[in-house]
Amino acid sequence: MIKDKNFKKVVIILLLIIIIFSSVYLIQYFYDMYISKKQSNLLNEITISDIQNSLTENNVEESIVVPLKSERILKLEELRKENEDIVGWVEIENTEINYPVLQADDNDFYMNHNYKGEKSSAGSIFLDKDYDFNLPSSNLLIYGHNMKNNTMFQNLLKYNRIEFYNEHPIIRFTSLYDDSEYEIFSAFYSKVYYKTDKNVFRYYNFVNASSEEDYNNFVGNVKKASLYDTGINVNFGDKLITLSTCSYHTTDGRFVVVGRKKD
Repeated sequence: MIKDKNFKKVVIILLLIIIIFSSVYLIQYFYDMYISKKQSNLLNEITISDIQNSLTENNVEESIVVPLKSERILKLEELRKENEDIVGWVEIENTEINYPVLQADDNDFYMNHNYKGEKSSAGSIFLDKDYDFNLPSSNLLIYGHNMKNNTMFQNLLKYNRIEFYNEHPIIRFTSLYDDSEYEIFSAFYSKVYYKTDKNVFRYYNFVNASSEEDYNNFVGNVKKASLYDTGINVNFGDKLITLSTCSYHTTDGRFVVVGRKKD
């Protein structure tokens, strides 16, 4: 009898532990989903009146500033008041990809922190630490998690079908300096390779082209790896954007979408 009572106590304790951990997980899951959705709506929440008020507060004439910058750039400047690490905005029309882009001194912090700097399993969409807007660099290399709730960069996986590409061929990226569209010319599966792996294409090492040969090698490998031919030509000097997320087709798998800036 005593053994039965002790066994029941152990079972009850284990059940309580499971319930507590499950509750914590669910709370975190729904909070991350809320924050992800909140991030995607940030730019739309900023109105022209907010921008005008900001300009007035800073004694800047609207007639001088507004015509020189797109509405999205002005909204981005306003958004940076929440976090100066926000360096851009990435959007693929009619998909869930519509987020601020952050950049830190490393490529780790925003893997598990949201745009407010809070701990989050969903992390943020973030730009590679080596990209320098002052150069500017050759390739906007942007990372984001593949979340099961269809947020962050999960929609990138849909580019494994040419039908999806045909419906969504453009990536729009806005920085403080530019508001441009990029034509997607490649979508492919890849992985993070070991340092000992030889003769492999490490797309994630390309941000600044060291030479024309380096640039052309990257573009050539990207096109070779592509799941389909988009027919888009890329020439040395074209600005590129690379979106990267996790894929589970292999260990440390990645799915990658690459575009060139439209003329």
